[in-house]
Amino acid sequence: MGCGSSTPEAAPATGADNGHRRTPADDPAEIGKSNAIDRQLERDRQQDELKVKLLLLGAGESGKSTIFKQMRIIYGTPRSEDDLRMYGVVVRSNVVTAVRKLCQLLKSLDVESQLAGESAADPEDTMSPNEAYELLRAHLIDGNGPPLEEETNGGADWVGHSARAGLGPNNDAKLFLQLWRPIKILWESRTLKEVWQKRAQVNIIDGHKDYLQDVSRIASSSFKPTTQDILLARVKTTQVVMERYRIDGIEFEMYDVGGQRSERRKWLDCFDNVDAVLFVAALSEYDQKLAEARRTNRMIEALELFRSVCNNRAFSNSQTSIMLFLNKKDVFAEKILYSDIAAQPEFKDYAGPPRDFNHGVLYFIQRFKECLISDEQEFKDSFIHVTCATDTNNMEFVLDSTRTIIMTDNLRRSGFLGNG
Repeated sequence: MGCGSSTPEAAPATGADNGHRRTPADDPAEIGKSNAIDRQLERDRQQDELKVKLLLLGAGESGKSTIFKQMRIIYGTPRSEDDLRMYGVVVRSNVVTAVRKLCQLLKSLDVESQLAGESAADPEDTMSPNEAYELLRAHLIDGNGPPLEEETNGGADWVGHSARAGLGPNNDAKLFLQLWRPIKILWESRTLKEVWQKRAQVNIIDGHKDYLQDVSRIASSSFKPTTQDILLARVKTTQVVMERYRIDGIEFEMYDVGGQRSERRKWLDCFDNVDAVLFVAALSEYDQKLAEARRTNRMIEALELFRSVCNNRAFSNSQTSIMLFLNKKDVFAEKILYSDIAAQPEFKDYAGPPRDFNHGVLYFIQRFKECLISDEQEFKDSFIHVTCATDTNNMEFVLDSTRTIIMTDNLRRSGFLGNG
C-alpha cells in the first residue's frame, strides 16, 4: 500500500503548481555546490590576476641564467644531489672549454716561446709550463695526445657521470680529471696571466677565472659544487625554462630563454600577459664580438636587441614594466683598466676619462636610454640596475627592489594607487 500511495504524492513535490519537474538547479544542495564552485573560480581568477609573470631577455652570455639561478637561491628550494652532480660535470667541462680557448689564443698570439723559459710556480710540480702546454694542446686542440689515465685527488669520485649534463660535457669532465695537473701548472704561469687579459678575443667566460684558480678542489674526489660554483657554471639555454616562486603571498613566474640569435624565435611564445621584462646586458662586453657573428660587437647587439624589445607591440604599452640590468660590473671595473672604451670603433664617441668606472657606466646607461623611439616612453632611473649576478647579496637587494617596483606598477595600473 505504501507503494501505491507514494506515486500521487510525488507529483506535487516536483512542482505540479508550475507545470515542470524539479531539476538539479532547484535543489538547495545543488545550488550550494554551484555557488561554491563559482566562488572558487572567482578566487582563482583573482589569484591569477595577482600572479606576476617575469621574462628574462638579453643576448647570449649576458648573465640571464645566473639571475634565474639567483631567484632559486634567494626564494626557492635547495638543489638535489642529482642537480649537484650535473653541475659538477658542467663545472669540470667549463674548465676544459676555457683552457682549450686559452691554448688557442696563446698560439695565435705567438707567445709560445715565452713559456720555454718559465719554471713551474710550485716547486713540487714535475712538469714545466711549456710541457703542460704541449700536452694540453695535443689533447684539447690537435687531438693526437698520448693515452691518459683518469686521476682525482683520492678515492671514488662523488660527481661521476651525469646523463642530464649531456655527452659533450661528460667527455670534457673526464678529460679534466685526466689533465687537471697540467691545467693547474699552465694557469699558474706568467705567460698565461698575460694571455688571460686578451681573453675577449676568444670569448672566454670571465667568471671561469675562479674555477682556474681552484682546479685542485674541483678535481677532488669529494668535490661537490658550491652555490658560487653553480652561479658561475655556463650551460647554454636552448629551451624556455620556467620556475614558480611564492613571495609574500604573491606567485611569481619567471621565464628564462636562450639569448643567441638562433634561440630568439622561441621568445614570441612567452610574450603574452607579461608583467615585467628584465633585460640583461653585460657591461664588460663592450670590446667583445658575438660567437655567432664575429664582426658584430656584443654591446651593439645588446643595444639593438633592447631597442627591439622596448618598441615591441607586446611591451610598448603601459601594461609591461621593462627593467634594465647592466650586469658584470665587477668584470667591467677590471677590464677598463687595460681596455679603453673609446678605443672600440663602435664607442669612439665616449668622451669620459679612461679607466673611470662611473663615467663608463653612465655612458652606457645613456646609450640604452637612446634606444627608446617614442617620446612618450618613460625609462626611470629606478628601473636601471648595475649588477653583479654572481653576488647573491647584491642580487638579493636588486631583486627585492625590482619586485617592489613591479608590484607598485601593477597596483597603479589596476587603479589602486591613482596615476601619480
